[in-house]
Amino acid sequence: MFPVSPPRAWAEIDLGALRRNLSVAREAIGGAQMAVVKAGAYGHGLEEIARALATEDIAFFGVANVGEARRIRNAGVDTRIYLLGATWAEEREEIVAREWTPCISSIEEAGQFNRLAAARGIRLKVHLAVDTGMGRGGFVAENLPETLALLERLEHLEIEGLGSHLPSADEDRDFTLRQFEEFHAILASLGGASRFKWVHLANSAGLLGYSAGDCNLSRPGLMLYGISPLDGFQARLSTVMTLKSRVTLVRTLPAGHGVSYGRQFVTRRETRVATIGIGYGDGYPRHVSGKGADVWIRGRRLPILGRVTMDQMMVDVTDAGDVCEGDEVEIFGPNIPVTEIAAKGETIVWEIFTGITPRVMRCYLD
Repeated sequence: MFPVSPPRAWAEIDLGALRRNLSVAREAIGGAQMAVVKAGAYGHGLEEIARALATEDIAFFGVANVGEARRIRNAGVDTRIYLLGATWAEEREEIVAREWTPCISSIEEAGQFNRLAAARGIRLKVHLAVDTGMGRGGFVAENLPETLALLERLEHLEIEGLGSHLPSADEDRDFTLRQFEEFHAILASLGGASRFKWVHLANSAGLLGYSAGDCNLSRPGLMLYGISPLDGFQARLSTVMTLKSRVTLVRTLPAGHGVSYGRQFVTRRETRVATIGIGYGDGYPRHVSGKGADVWIRGRRLPILGRVTMDQMMVDVTDAGDVCEGDEVEIFGPNIPVTEIAAKGETIVWEIFTGITPRVMRCYLD
């Protein structure tokens, strides 16, 4: 038997912080919550996050596709599932059979769901998607009252919800306010919010920075995982994921020695260089190379040197005391904000989280 080796890179997922962030969502806007857990719960682990939130009185779990819905059910979680995007025709029979809730963007889609539900002798609960500016799906506002009247004649569909999406709530406040106004005008044209059990528009940015109006359901996503998409709200949220690795090697290099591929960095003095067991193959963005990104070792920020490689990165530990093989390294977390890494990599936090690869072990703390 060989000894069990520790992981070279791992992500610590704080489930208590996750629940605290859900509480912030509830306090911010009220009403019920659809916890958005698509893309593996933003890289945090779909099954484990769903189990952690299943006891928190969530109205729905929001997923991107049927595969994610299956994984939640196979994990033993029976919270209602809402499919956030358009569905393939081939998927709809399973959606009906399992009574998951789709959002409808066309009369043709609704008609197929109605026929499948009729074949099973059930009424399928569905929501209507309305396009108020995202341009990705949903009914446009024109003729929507007539469209709704037509859809309500489909005997095997129960239209229980109406929703839309905010494309720029974190960037363009004026446009977003107009979206809220348009959405509520659409509601009024359909007879008011009382016509639907669920009315929803706000994502994380929407529920943190705007008033709910007639909406009684919100869709927190990024904020559940500890990141505010709006300035001024980050202090209210708790870090959920801390990405870590270990020092695998420490060497002293002379002045004038290149570090990593392309010799982008050359030492100017005798330099102690620590090699860290994580790279872009684990999801750390290669584009931060040479952009001044840091890691955290022994209570200090220390700079990454040269290019991030597939499995490793190098760090200057010359002035960091006795850094040695096996020392723990925070790649991002409470001391190195993931927002900082995203900015240096010219990307967004959503991409960083969802890009953490399967070889990074997820460790759940509660």
